Amino acid sequence: MKTTTKRNITVLSIALALVGGLATMPSASAASAPSRYVTITADGSVKVVPDAVRMNATATVIAASSKEAQAQVSKTSAAVRAALLAAQIDKKDIATQSITVYPEYNYTQESGSRLIGYRSSQSFAIIIRNAANAGDIVDSVIAAGGDNLQINGVTPFVLDSTKSAEAARAVAVKNAKGKAASYAKLLGVKLGKVTYIVENYAPASYPVQSMLGKAEDASSTVVDLGQQDVTVSVTVRWALL
Repeated sequence: MKTTTKRNITVLSIALALVGGLATMPSASAASAPSRYVTITADGSVKVVPDAVRMNATATVIAASSKEAQAQVSKTSAAVRAALLAAQIDKKDIATQSITVYPEYNYTQESGSRLIGYRSSQSFAIIIRNAANAGDIVDSVIAAGGDNLQINGVTPFVLDSTKSAEAARAVAVKNAKGKAASYAKLLGVKLGKVTYIVENYAPASYPVQSMLGKAEDASSTVVDLGQQDVTVSVTVRWALL
């Protein structure tokens, strides 16, 4: 009986010791609690002169038959294509957007709808990589296509935004760091290491309207390039000390 009692006391002592040890250990949630930090989102923008021009043009003809209309459009398109190649526009920068052929009707209240022929169209999207020559190329295309050609839009845009994006990125990071430092000062703390960064890059957008003008001698077209914004947005997280 005495031996059994001693064993029971010993087992009870070990159990209490284990419970006591567990009670003194830090909880898992306390150990994994997130450190203090500040997260900032900031933008950086730079102005850049577009280095390329996008031109949209359509050759369109109405004829007595669909076959005749398509033949005339093909002839006009070939002339436009030849003018572009002569202006050193690469074939890869000349893309057909659509080819359509459909009956054309004229509607009057007296006679209703009346078939007047068949319209055929071929639309092109052209990239002019040398923006300085854009006006001359527009003129040569118009001369080649004649009255069968429509210019739907001439739009400057930024073809290579690598350098401008780097400059905008530097501005964005500088702005983010400035904001973070301001918050740290207001809170009476110091900035630690950067623990997180994400970039949202927005390439330069281009306007949809045509930007055509006439030279001083009124004999040639001038494409006004203007300036556009290249913007980079960053989200940065700093630890707080």
